[in-house]
Amino acid sequence: MGHRVLITARSFRELRGEHWDLLEKEGCDVVSSPYDRPLTEAEMLDLVGGVDGTVVGLDEVTAQVIGASTDLKVIAKHGVGVDNIDLAAATAAGIVVTNTPGANEAAVAELTIALMLALARHLVKHHQVVSQGGWARQTGTELAGKTLGLIGCGRIGQEVVKRAHALGMEVVFYRRTPTEVPGATQVSLDELLTRSDYVSVHVPYTSETHHILDAEAFAKMKDGVCVINTARGGTVDEAALYEALVAGKVAGAALDARPQEPPPPDDPLNTLENVILTPHAGAATREAVLRMAKMATESLLAVLRGERPTNVVNPEVYAKSRG
Repeated sequence: MGHRVLITARSFRELRGEHWDLLEKEGCDVVSSPYDRPLTEAEMLDLVGGVDGTVVGLDEVTAQVIGASTDLKVIAKHGVGVDNIDLAAATAAGIVVTNTPGANEAAVAELTIALMLALARHLVKHHQVVSQGGWARQTGTELAGKTLGLIGCGRIGQEVVKRAHALGMEVVFYRRTPTEVPGATQVSLDELLTRSDYVSVHVPYTSETHHILDAEAFAKMKDGVCVINTARGGTVDEAALYEALVAGKVAGAALDARPQEPPPPDDPLNTLENVILTPHAGAATREAVLRMAKMATESLLAVLRGERPTNVVNPEVYAKSRG
């Protein structure tokens, strides 16, 4: 019998493709999550015992989960961000963590542009009016000539730059390190906040990026700014965002990533007409899912065969094993 592999990432499980062929060819004994959502720590604990490797999405891969399976050798993230995985615990246990950089950059960039257009032209509001028998319209704005500020400008951000330029937008970005990005100008965070008509978040969630958009940041923005977050929920202080939206400081917001997923039913943002909420769907295109699934599977199988995969998030685990 081959290796026992746990698959929790939903889109990986739902879409047939080369990734399943690779697992079958390797003779893997596949255990699939019974849930149509990210798993909690308790649910992961129920499934991870006796598993050699796992492909995860946004599931809670805590130190307790990592310690519950003495056979676990690899955690392959079906995606890029690994803030849901306890990297320190994985490294201490000698477990390789991988991700899939580059696989979803076009998909997330396209959703970012789609959300900007939806905010600018009040698409959701217009749909609601017409579908309820009305015909009133709300005047929108054009993106051409507006300034887009990107907080973070890695692979996804640079794909956004290309698309924003096609729409006639000026693009500025903030990164801690000096970076050359064709078609965009690097500025300080304060300058980005004061200049931008649209502010879009494209940074990983870390202690340094926690609430990078907070009440103080919103206060520095232009009146009537729009905010988009297709990165991670904890990067935006949503309580402060709510206040800025109600006060009219922020004209609209589109959030694909939330601090709690799914958010609670009584989420105050649900009550606002100038907010668009999507279910962390940035990478949910057929093309991106197939790319991520193949990359995650290849990394998983490489580790299980005793090889070193390309996209290792915690390379120090190899130094640890040699020590």
